Amino acid sequence: MNIVFFVALGIYLLIFLGISVWDVKGVKNFTDFAVAGRTQGTFAVTMTLLATMLGASTTIGITDTVYTDGLSGIWWMVCGAIGMILQSLLISGKVRETEADTLPDLARITVGKAAEMIIALVIVISWIGVIAGQFVALNSLVLFATGKNDKWIFILISAIVIIYTMLGGQSSVVRTDKLQAFVIVIGIILCIVYIYVVMGNDPSRVSDDMGTFSEGYSPLKYFNQLFVIGGVFFLGPDIISRNFISKDESIAKKSAMLAGIGLFIFSIFIGLIGMWAKNNIPVVDMKGSRVLFYVANMTPVFIRLPLIFGLLSAILSSTDTCIINASSIFVKDILKKDSVKAIRITVAVLGALATILAVSGRGDIMSLLSGAYSVYTPGVIFPLLIAILFYKKHGIKTALWVAAVIVGGLFGIAGTYFGELISRMALPGVFVENMTLVGMALSLVIALLSVRWKESDQSLSSSE
Repeated sequence: MNIVFFVALGIYLLIFLGISVWDVKGVKNFTDFAVAGRTQGTFAVTMTLLATMLGASTTIGITDTVYTDGLSGIWWMVCGAIGMILQSLLISGKVRETEADTLPDLARITVGKAAEMIIALVIVISWIGVIAGQFVALNSLVLFATGKNDKWIFILISAIVIIYTMLGGQSSVVRTDKLQAFVIVIGIILCIVYIYVVMGNDPSRVSDDMGTFSEGYSPLKYFNQLFVIGGVFFLGPDIISRNFISKDESIAKKSAMLAGIGLFIFSIFIGLIGMWAKNNIPVVDMKGSRVLFYVANMTPVFIRLPLIFGLLSAILSSTDTCIINASSIFVKDILKKDSVKAIRITVAVLGALATILAVSGRGDIMSLLSGAYSVYTPGVIFPLLIAILFYKKHGIKTALWVAAVIVGGLFGIAGTYFGELISRMALPGVFVENMTLVGMALSLVIALLSVRWKESDQSLSSSE
């Protein structure tokens, strides 16, 4: 298995490097590098959206959650699908119409320069954790595939991801995403067919348990994830970046809708694997293993290898998108430069930081992603949504709008990183347990107060 894996891995990574070398010739300016020239059609945008969404959390992380909590575990992905569909219906066309290059650039256009800076800082700082979460998953996948904790192999793969992202920019990310999305789907489908059809276990046990939801998933927890996770898919920097590369508004809307439907279908696939494992693999046999890895070990090489490369593709497709977008935001919106060279340097630096975090073993996939999302979502989603919806209709009081972002973000930080300290205070338990939702509600109220309701002239949009 190891020899076959290393040969296949070498070929796979060489293909990515070849794509990036080819794309270097097409990079003539910042627009070519950061938003792939704004020339992508429906198929390309839909596939890169799917590849971006199908990362470590939606494959490795969700099967673990389903194994523990039952079908409730796919709610994370269902929330993402709902977010994508709502994006298509409400804002995709409006976002693409602005001709923004990045999400903070969108904030500058709709609110002002102060909005651009604060959104950029939130994303760049938070997304180091998101990128590290993907690298943690990559490290665990390398350990599974090789049977040993070889950090040099992990570092080599990470370096190649960073290099091909540096060379070709967003165009290379989009091209590799199309291949990666195909490999992800094939690997997961082959796994499902094998465990349900070939392995001979009774699938009725799975179907009988399909209606069972974990008692740990209270209605409030469903509600919380709908806003926190759904919000990132609705208006997160990586997802919205696919609006910016779309050829026009119609393609942006159509691609978001198709990707949302595709994510919902994929959530069922992942749920099927998790539920099969839950009903056929005793906890004592798992011994702390990742569910998807354990299931893969039960399959023959001709199934296991496509599944491993499907998981590898899921991780790499999310990682490269996160790195290129965070780097573009840092250069354009913080350094105020339209420099391809500066983005390439930033890709190298952010990639190296995330690799170091992953190698150090600080945090797991879901905790790193959830931590970043719970800070970003309450601070950014509602204020930016208000800015988009009222752009060219009403002006925005910039200072009050920025206050909405700060208040929401602080509540997210408090709930995520200081929960134990806050729980010691004389506060209602429901308040302490849902600081992120409280932050979102406050940011929404303050953002609405920032709207100049009596002024409708376009010049009052405060997009100085």
